[in-house]
Amino acid sequence: MVKRIVIYGGSGGIGSTTAMLLRAGGHDLHLVGRNKEKLAPLAAELDASFTVGDVCEESLFSRVTEDFAAPWDGLVYSVGTITLASIRRLTSADFLHDFQVNALGAALALQQGLPALKKSAGCPSVVLFSSVAALQGFTFHSSIGMAKGAVSGLTLSLAAELAPKIRINAVAPSLTKTPLAESILANEQVASTLTALHPLKKLGTSTDIANLVVYLLSDQAAWVTGQIISIDGGRSTLRPTG
Repeated sequence: MVKRIVIYGGSGGIGSTTAMLLRAGGHDLHLVGRNKEKLAPLAAELDASFTVGDVCEESLFSRVTEDFAAPWDGLVYSVGTITLASIRRLTSADFLHDFQVNALGAALALQQGLPALKKSAGCPSVVLFSSVAALQGFTFHSSIGMAKGAVSGLTLSLAAELAPKIRINAVAPSLTKTPLAESILANEQVASTLTALHPLKKLGTSTDIANLVVYLLSDQAAWVTGQIISIDGGRSTLRPTG
């Protein structure tokens, strides 16, 4: 069955990989991103429509519904931030920005897209993005951990509210090799140290995460809702001794 799916963060590392996998499966896509120079060529390559805008601009969400007509069979909100700083240095603007991009944006994207999702002939699926930092405490992660914790709470609340018509799940990655993480992983020693913290001794890739997103959007996941699924090389749950 061909699905019609909206991807926020469509030109990002995980979003674009998800889009390519979905298009290979024959699905119709609408990509949303703030960088037209990246978004437009990708949309052309995938024969997808697109909307350019920033999730901090509330008008973006209604424009997406105008640009991509109902019905929608899936919605992916793969937009995020990585703000790492001591609580002594973080400002209220830092906290508010992280919350707006990660949590409020996800809520507004779904709120505005709800009528289109309800017009799906099947049981549409929504995939949001939490983080390992919402499951385990890390130094300097208070702002992003708080924002991603809100996404986890949003996932559970909406999954309960919208069942049985719409499925809502979130993925919770650890640090992944994407453009968003480039500034952190640019230093080889830092990258090596962070890699060693994962029991599988490797960092995730955009393909690792996108494969899970594609599964959650598919009919194979028809009995999966209200889940925050860790995909983190074992970092959130395992403490290997060897």
